Amino acid sequence: MKDIELSEYDYDLPYERIAQHPVNERDSSQLLIYNGYKISKDMFTNIDDYLPSDSLLVFNNTRVIRARILFRKETGAAIEVFCLEPLSPFEYELSFNSVEPVEWKCIIGNLKKWKCGKIMTPFVFSGKEYELTAEKLQPEGDAWRILFTWNCSDLSFGEVIEATGHIPLPPYINREDEAEDITRYQTVYASIKGSVAAPTAGLHFTNNILEKLDKKGIKSVEVTLHIGAGTFQPVKSTNISGHKMHCERFFVTAKTIELLLENQGKIIPVGTTSVRTLESLYWLGVKIISDPLDCRSDLSLGQWEAYDMETTVTVKESMEALLNHLRERNLSYLQASTSIIIIPGYDFRMINGMITNFHQPRSTLLLLISAWTGIKWKEIYAFALENDFRFLSYGDSSLLFKNSTLFGSFFYCI
Repeated sequence: MKDIELSEYDYDLPYERIAQHPVNERDSSQLLIYNGYKISKDMFTNIDDYLPSDSLLVFNNTRVIRARILFRKETGAAIEVFCLEPLSPFEYELSFNSVEPVEWKCIIGNLKKWKCGKIMTPFVFSGKEYELTAEKLQPEGDAWRILFTWNCSDLSFGEVIEATGHIPLPPYINREDEAEDITRYQTVYASIKGSVAAPTAGLHFTNNILEKLDKKGIKSVEVTLHIGAGTFQPVKSTNISGHKMHCERFFVTAKTIELLLENQGKIIPVGTTSVRTLESLYWLGVKIISDPLDCRSDLSLGQWEAYDMETTVTVKESMEALLNHLRERNLSYLQASTSIIIIPGYDFRMINGMITNFHQPRSTLLLLISAWTGIKWKEIYAFALENDFRFLSYGDSSLLFKNSTLFGSFFYCI
């Protein structure tokens, strides 16, 4: 599997098909439905017609932060500091609530113009003007450790970044962020701050749709995976074995794990981030079973670990191992990190369908779609292009099942 050539996962995506703005109404986007055999289309507002009534939807409730902070040196040089993840305090919530200086891992735009010293930018909060200062401390891989300070002890860093930062739109949206992006590049259920990219499959959901799903008896749970800038990292190698996946932190409550256990065979994640979280959960349970002592503190899953572990552990056994792990430590939620890459040949353990947008050519996200649909991804994407679907973050949506027999006669009666 590691010998996959990226040229096999390429397609022609005209620039005009990349959505630069969201549609007027979230749920007025198009919906492609693939039931394992047939491809059809509808509007997203009707998605409840295509979901079995006993489904369990899994949403990523991460909230996009205003991660792009623009500074200007006294010389006039513009410097962009792109916040990736907190380093001190390490916890997202502690960092956002801190009224003391914080340190973050950041990407620096126009780095050659910032050789040393501090840079500052003014901001206004509650009608008063303050200053945010950034100082380079040391390199952090291909990024930098940045110390942020501000001249008001009553403001938290979360409030400061909201007042100074910009919405971090993806690089293929060729414009500056606008007022509408503050709400539209955010799901209606976003609650836990930390992402620098939206879980875009969820952007189509409205409160009205969530109410319709609830009335139909469709259950839902939430996980939290904070999406890093690495999600847009292009695969530069010709072979997937040469690509290094980014690492992302995620959080799942014990109650959610219990519901996943109770609803095996009915789980439909919303977005590839939810897919990666769920599949990572399974493999972390396997790791706990195979070597409990190795999982006493930091739980993490490497890029290729899922492929290197031979196991007969069931989903039930894995989820029970995770729950026991939490009970033994008197924890109400699991905190872990994952670098899992899901490529063709991967054996899905947790999911039974997925809701997702349309992804870039030669991307790890497209490889994940191919891992789920097989060679059919080419027909699905050709159908989307032929039927004027909009692509990428602000684009249209798809509901993908692997096999229509999964839910009995459901697909033959809608």
